[in-house]
Amino acid sequence: MKLFLTLIMTFVRVSGVSAVAEEAKQKPATSVHDFKLQSLDGKEVDLSKYKDKVLLVVNVASQCGATPQYTQLQQLHEKYSSQGLVVMGFPCNQFGAQEPGTAGQIKKFCSTNYGVKFPMFAKIDVNGAGQAPLYDFLKTSAKDHGNIGWNFEKFIVGKDGKVAARFKTGTKPDAPEVLQLLEEELGK
Repeated sequence: MKLFLTLIMTFVRVSGVSAVAEEAKQKPATSVHDFKLQSLDGKEVDLSKYKDKVLLVVNVASQCGATPQYTQLQQLHEKYSSQGLVVMGFPCNQFGAQEPGTAGQIKKFCSTNYGVKFPMFAKIDVNGAGQAPLYDFLKTSAKDHGNIGWNFEKFIVGKDGKVAARFKTGTKPDAPEVLQLLEEELGK
C-alpha cells in the first residue's frame, strides 16, 4: 500500500510539473518581443533583443508593383535607426507569387537594387493556416484584424512590443501619417 501511494504521489507531482511546463509553452504572446524567427541568413533572431526599439514590420516581395517601397524603407532605416527605429522585412510569396526567390536571391536582389541594410527575415506566410505566429499576433493586435491584403503592408510596433498602427500597401513608408506616428513612438 505504501508503494502504491508513493507511486500515485510521484505521478501527481510529475503530471503537475508537466501541466505547468505545457501551460508555459502555450502561454499566448503579449508582445512582439515574445517571438523568435529566422533571419534571411538562416540564423535564429530573438525579437526580445528589440525591446525599447520602434519596429516597422513589412511583408515584402521582389516582383510587386509596390517593390519600389524598398527605397523608402531603406531611407527610413538610414534616417531613424540611430534614434531607435528597426525596419524589418519579411518576404512573402502569397500574393501573386511575387516573391519566388530563394533566400540568397532575395538578399542579392535587395542589396543590389535597393541597398537594403535593415534586417531581412526568412520567407513566411502572413495569412492562412501556415501563417507565421508573429503575423497572427500583429493582425489580432491591430485595430484592423483582417488578413493582409497584399505585399508591403506595414505595422508600427512601439517600444513596448505592442502594435501602434497598421498601414495598407497603398500607404508609402514615408507618407506623412506614417512619419508622424514613427516620430511619436520614437519620442516615447
